Amino acid sequence: MRNKIAVPLIVLGILMMLVGIGQRTLWAPPQTVTAEAPQGSEAAPVAVLEAELLASRPDGAEITVRSEDGVFLAVGRSADVDAWVDGAAVTRIGAGEEDALTAETTEGDATVPSPAGSDLWVSEEAEDGELSYTWAAPAAGDWSVLIASDGIAPAPTQITLSWPNDEGTPLAVPLIIAGALAAVLGLALAFLSRGSKPAPPSPGSRRAVRESDTAAQRIVARRGQNAGAAPSSSTNTANRTAAGFTAAALAGGLALSLVPGAATAAETSAPEENYPVVLDGQLSRILSSVAGTVQKADAAKDASLLKERTSSTALALREANYAAAGKVPDTEAPAAVAASPLLTDLVSTGTGFPRTVVAVTQGEDNTVPQALVLVQASARENYKLVSAIQMLPGTTFPQPPANGSGVEAVAADSAEGLKLAPQAAVDALADALTNPEGGNKETFAPNSFAEAVTTFQAEVTANPDNEFATITFKHTPVPSDTRALRTADGGAIVFGYMSHNYSSVPRETGDSINLEGTIYETLTGEKNTEAGIDVTYGEAVMIYVPPASDTGKAEVIGAAQELLSATLK
Repeated sequence: MRNKIAVPLIVLGILMMLVGIGQRTLWAPPQTVTAEAPQGSEAAPVAVLEAELLASRPDGAEITVRSEDGVFLAVGRSADVDAWVDGAAVTRIGAGEEDALTAETTEGDATVPSPAGSDLWVSEEAEDGELSYTWAAPAAGDWSVLIASDGIAPAPTQITLSWPNDEGTPLAVPLIIAGALAAVLGLALAFLSRGSKPAPPSPGSRRAVRESDTAAQRIVARRGQNAGAAPSSSTNTANRTAAGFTAAALAGGLALSLVPGAATAAETSAPEENYPVVLDGQLSRILSSVAGTVQKADAAKDASLLKERTSSTALALREANYAAAGKVPDTEAPAAVAASPLLTDLVSTGTGFPRTVVAVTQGEDNTVPQALVLVQASARENYKLVSAIQMLPGTTFPQPPANGSGVEAVAADSAEGLKLAPQAAVDALADALTNPEGGNKETFAPNSFAEAVTTFQAEVTANPDNEFATITFKHTPVPSDTRALRTADGGAIVFGYMSHNYSSVPRETGDSINLEGTIYETLTGEKNTEAGIDVTYGEAVMIYVPPASDTGKAEVIGAAQELLSATLK
């Protein structure tokens, strides 16, 4: 009876396994799925692959773009891409039903500036005719892909995405496992049937066997020692148990080997967090561009070369230095701007503009580390160097957050969690320099910058050669140039700018100010003046403001000073 069941069971099991294997091979669906964006009737200068579409392909996708014109592709954070295309006509490509793509064009400007070279992009590529790009998220967060031609011609619309096919064959593994179980069970039954078959009796003993059948069975059951007797019930039970364990072990092994990830714990998604406005690769590229621009301008003493990558105080101080060097060749050059090595950085977070990034570098030509303050005013503008400040000897720059996250920008008038607001810190420093014996002197820890400035002012005032002149010094903060970032310890690093006016006026009619032999003679073209002279210096400063709970004082940790002008009254 068991043979009659075993053979069909083995055949059925083999057939089930073959069908399951066939579903994984011969009848398996394609390894990749390809979807093409629908062709829209309206042209737009840019197309955007939406974040939801890209996020739906966590294992990556191959993006192919074709166009008779050039093809440009850039990857950026979704908020950055949206900010860049704001106001323009955009074709947005998203995920549709059943692996299809959708396309919707919104109204807006028919042309945009070329998106190539924007600091917003983590990466970008350009090709003629056809471009293929392997998509993978650069980091945590939402990402989009911008596609364009040159900003003037319509964006390419022949866009396809290909990705690994996640359509499974859900019955394949169960069929293989069930088939294996059936085959193993059939083999076990066949083995049991063969092992339990009794030896055929001789013709003369058949009657004796029949007559003593019951007794013989009792003796065998009691003694269990007749080697020629049929297996006992306990032996049959052991065989069946062994076969069952074998089948279970094989099935379990098959289940573990055929179901990928069966023993892998489920992954948990990372919590949302504030992402820095640039990644390491972006910052390196930005610093290289800024440093290269400044180095070319420094070599040529040509301020017009600076405007592409500098503004604000960094531009003003270098313009003044170049102008002075044009009249006084031995004028000391400003500290060189180096892109590397990067010692540390502070990168702001958020999706708004302007954005601030601080990089501390020290190149071969820098005697001390230099803090480079970079600001991106709007989405379609690149970062520009607004301040380059040398650190004072013996000072320490605050460390960035240990987890690599960005830092919060601090409003100039906000003292939340701080000893004093950023603008108040710059105002206090300006007052301490203007009135060295005033109350704000105690606001700051001793520092070499304040000591050098106040010592110079005292020496000029006490110089006997100036006894016929009224000399005043005034340091005036420029609030529009105050910027601050929160530090990891809850304090803030503040970057400010002051206009330092040094005025010398004859005390009485007929008295004069002697300029002979000074740089002021070169700048004004006069050897003396009876009207007086105004000399203006620009002073960029870097101040650390401790958190409100800290007992320490604010610290001036960096400064840069440049002669801006000398004019006769």
